[in-house]
Formats: sequence, C-alpha cells, structure tokens
Amino acid sequence: MKKLSILGLFIFALISFNSCETEDDVVFTTQDPEGFVFTNSTSDSYILSQGTSSNLGERFTWGSADFGTPTNITYELQSSISGDFMDANVVSSTTSNEIAMSIGQMMSIATEAGLDADPDSPAPNTGSFSVRLRAFPGDGNGADAFSNTLVLNVELLENTGSGGSGIMPSSWGVVGSGYNDWGNAGADGVFYTTDQADVYVAYVTLIDGAIKFRENNAWDNNYGDDGADDTLDAGGADINVTAGTYKITLDIAGGVYSIDDYSWGVVGSGYNDWGGAGPDAKFYYDYTTDTFKVGVQLLDGEIKFRMNNEWVTDFGDTGADGTLDAGGDNIAVTAGYYDITLDFNNNAYTIESSSVWGVVGSGYNDWGGGGPDFALTQVQPDVYYGDIATLIDGEIKFRPNNDWATDFGDTDADGTLDAGGENIAVTAGLYRVKLDVANGTYELNKIQ
Repeated sequence: MKKLSILGLFIFALISFNSCETEDDVVFTTQDPEGFVFTNSTSDSYILSQGTSSNLGERFTWGSADFGTPTNITYELQSSISGDFMDANVVSSTTSNEIAMSIGQMMSIATEAGLDADPDSPAPNTGSFSVRLRAFPGDGNGADAFSNTLVLNVELLENTGSGGSGIMPSSWGVVGSGYNDWGNAGADGVFYTTDQADVYVAYVTLIDGAIKFRENNAWDNNYGDDGADDTLDAGGADINVTAGTYKITLDIAGGVYSIDDYSWGVVGSGYNDWGGAGPDAKFYYDYTTDTFKVGVQLLDGEIKFRMNNEWVTDFGDTGADGTLDAGGDNIAVTAGYYDITLDFNNNAYTIESSSVWGVVGSGYNDWGGGGPDFALTQVQPDVYYGDIATLIDGEIKFRPNNDWATDFGDTDADGTLDAGGENIAVTAGLYRVKLDVANGTYELNKIQ
C-alpha cells in the first residue's frame, strides 16, 4: 500500500506539472478585430498652447479587442510622427476602454515632430501626427492586435500669444441653438484663457435659445446647469438664453459660470445720430492683443464709445490725445472708413483709415440701394468677421467700402473667393460671416 501511495503521488505531481505548463503556454489568437476601433470623434484641428497645456486635448474611446478566450487585456495608445508607426511611442496605457490625452502631451509630440511656435522660425507651426491602439493579453509577450489609425491635425501657438497678450484660445466653447445650432452652423464660440487657472472668458452674440459648454467641439466633456443656479453640472441641462451680446465666464475650478450683458460700440452724430438711427457699431474681441476692434464707416461729426448701447458707462477723449476718459469729451471725426481699436489695458484708443469689407446683394441691401453694406471687422490680419447678419432669399457678394472697384464672389460655389466671381446664393436667416482674404475663403454659417 505504501508503494502504491508513492506511485500515486508521483502520477498526481506529473499531471499537475503538465497542467501548469499547459496553462502558461496558452496561445492567444486575435479574433475578428472588427469591433476594435476608435469610437470617439475628433476635431478638424487642435490648437496647442502652453497656457492650456493641462487641458484635455482628446478623450479616446474604443471597442474591446477579442483574443478568443476570457483574459485581462491591456491597451496602449501609441503615437507616430511618420504615420507608419516604425517610430511608435507609447502615450499611455490602461486596462479600460478610455485614455485621455492632454494638450501638453500633444504639444510634446508636435515639438518632437519639428513644429515651432516662434513666428520668426523657419519651422512650421502646423502639422499632424497619428495615433493607434495596441491591445495585448497578459504580460504582452504573446499575441497583440492593433486598432485603426487616427490622424490629428495640430497648430502650435506661441507661449505669449501671437500679439504678446499672453491670452490663448482654450479647448472650451459655447454650443447650442442660441449660438451655432448645436454645432451644425460652424465651430463653437471660443473661450479664452485668463490669469486664473481653469477660468475662461468668451465674448459672444447669442440669439434666443439654449446653450451648453463643451470641449473640442465634441460631446465627450460638457457642462450644463441642472438647477438653473449658475452651477456647472457635468452633462447637465441646457441653459436658456435670450438674444444679446454677452461676456461668459466659465470657472471650472469653482464649478460655476456667469453670463453678463457686455458689448462696446461706437455712438454719435458721426455714426448713428447718437443712437437714434440704429444700434451702435459693435466691437469684436481680438485675443492676440487683448483689445476690442471695429471696422466702421463714419460721417462728419462726433463719436464716443459706450457699453451695452446705453449711457451708464461711456468713454470720450477730453485731451484729444488718444486717451480713453470716462465720460470724457466727444471725439471729432471726418467721413471715411476706419478701423477703431479700444485698449482698456493702456486706457487708449486708435482710429485709423482702412478698407472696411462688407456684404452686399439682393440678399441684404438690394445691391446697395437699401442702405450700406453689412460691415465686417478685421480682427486678425486680412481676416474679417461679422455677426449677426440678417439675410433674405437672394444673392450676395463681398466688397470694400461700399464700392465696386473690388469685389469677391464664388464662381464654383465651393467656399473659395473669386475676384469678380459669380453671385453667392443665400436663403433667409441669421448668419455669422467670416471673410479670409489671406487664404481666399469665406464662411456663411446660418444659425437660424
């Protein structure tokens, strides 16, 4: 009996050893990888800046890989500058189905790719890199699988802002029926960085409707307000708004927001008969210089600058020296076309002769017979903006200074500006207009 017991133990041990050896040598084979793909949407371009390096750049999500047997799976997010992943670097890894990439991580890859934010550098500041996922079971020494590839277009901005203001566009934006038809009519309204971490401001013109705040023009990370109490709630209820021009402060650190009436305009006998002949000429915000600008046609007369189309806060110039004086003297002007800049940081303003581009046509002012063109403001060099233009069914073109010496149409209806080109057909509605003379393009974003 004793010999049989020893023999039995030997056989049991042999079987146990072979069983363990077989388990250690399990061969995983990837099944149909059809579901192992990215499920998140991506932006057309990612704006990268030092001031927003801690912000979310993109949140990547995907379907699970299948190795034919129940097992823990690790996922690596890989980046590649070449695009063929011969130079693959691991950005991050997880056992879940989600990885977030920060603006700072994107900046590191962009810098490695040779992008440079210095405008005087011969290196470009725009480019792209690729990302993919590697999935593997266990310790990664066996089989692995790879997802589809995404190409991310990026733009690297100067650390101090292109105009030295230190203010940058953030990844956050305003979206909704009150701004851009929930993303169907152009990009979200931009929030800009401030001197406080995770506190951003936007200057937007809204229409009656609702809005929310989201990152990267996508719904992965968004805030609403469930209690209508000015508190930010992740994925919360829509925020009802009424038509007007506002400054919105988004305080993610404090979990609150504010929406305040805020606009600056030109008023006076030199523009709108001191408000009796229409609203003030609206200023647009330029983050590169932290100033407010407007392109405007003036008449012989006087002007001042006031807030919110009312006389509670206004500036004139008592010494006629280019200084903004609260409640100061009227500013004498002569008829012509001008770019006006308000610099509240230095308590100064400038009025400079310029070409003011505008919208003309049967779709707006009966080809000039029904009043002046809808004026656009040059906020960045050769890039002009206007909101909100009320158009009717008809056609339009773009021309400077209400004159036909120069005009742009669109012969192929492809969004490209053609000198003297065909009229551009429009339908009745409210529009945000962008005219990019530098790149020869335009946008007519119909918001309602």
